[in-house]
Amino acid sequence: MIKKFVYSQKVAPYIFVLPFVIIFLIFWLFPLANSFVMSFQERMLGQDPKWIGTANYTKLLTDKVFLKSITNSVVYMVGTLILLIPFPMLFACLINSKLMWGREFFKSSFFLPALTSVAVAGTIFRLIFGEMESSLMNSILSLFGIGPFKYLKDQNLSMAALLTLACWRWTGVNMLYYLSGLKSIDSEYYEAASIDGASAWQKFRAITMPLLKPTTIYVLTISIYAGLAMFTESLMMFNGNNSPKNIGLTIVGYLYRQGIEKNKLGYAATVGIVLLVVAMTINLTQLKLSGTFKKEED
Repeated sequence: MIKKFVYSQKVAPYIFVLPFVIIFLIFWLFPLANSFVMSFQERMLGQDPKWIGTANYTKLLTDKVFLKSITNSVVYMVGTLILLIPFPMLFACLINSKLMWGREFFKSSFFLPALTSVAVAGTIFRLIFGEMESSLMNSILSLFGIGPFKYLKDQNLSMAALLTLACWRWTGVNMLYYLSGLKSIDSEYYEAASIDGASAWQKFRAITMPLLKPTTIYVLTISIYAGLAMFTESLMMFNGNNSPKNIGLTIVGYLYRQGIEKNKLGYAATVGIVLLVVAMTINLTQLKLSGTFKKEED
């Protein structure tokens, strides 16, 4: 009876998806629901929770440090979108070109930084962008009579340093996504365009970019979340979660500060819920605008 039940065509699909459902409920839905409840409480380790209603949310709206952290995260996210979508697409097209030599070498070289530990990468870039004249960036700029600069004590320069680290780590990953997308494009489209006398730019604009739209939407979606959720890079770059005037503080960094450093778990949960809402709102908006939810016409 049990064997017949398990091998039933109606029951089998549910059995296969059951592990995912269980993991989803235990490690995502339950913590999310618990965090939502905590956001309405004043909760600290070792103390009984106290229900305070929407006081955490009201406080958050006037919290200047939180507003600073969300501004930093949004600027970082926008910067990664500007740099980590068009350039990986361009590099993928170049590597996919028939005239390209050593493509496997370049693919491996671009992807290698993604295998590096974030802690190691952050430490290395902290030394590269150090304020001493002997640091790598100041040494290079000194050749042109520029500098030295205190990169990690300036709002704009520190953001440029974080974006440089992001580009170094993730350009190769996004490039591989686009290479996978290029492999799915039929070469007959390009052959037909060549017969019609289309230039390389016209092929890229009329064939490559439209047919890479699903890949671009995917890269855009994960980049939005990754940009808003960035924390470890900033933590290692500034050698801690306390950057000068909070120029490197992110939303997740502020959550860590409130929940772990100050033991204000209820307030930290509020920050997490707001982060989720912001990320979901931006992603759902861009998915809607890109036509992802549009039903196909018969």
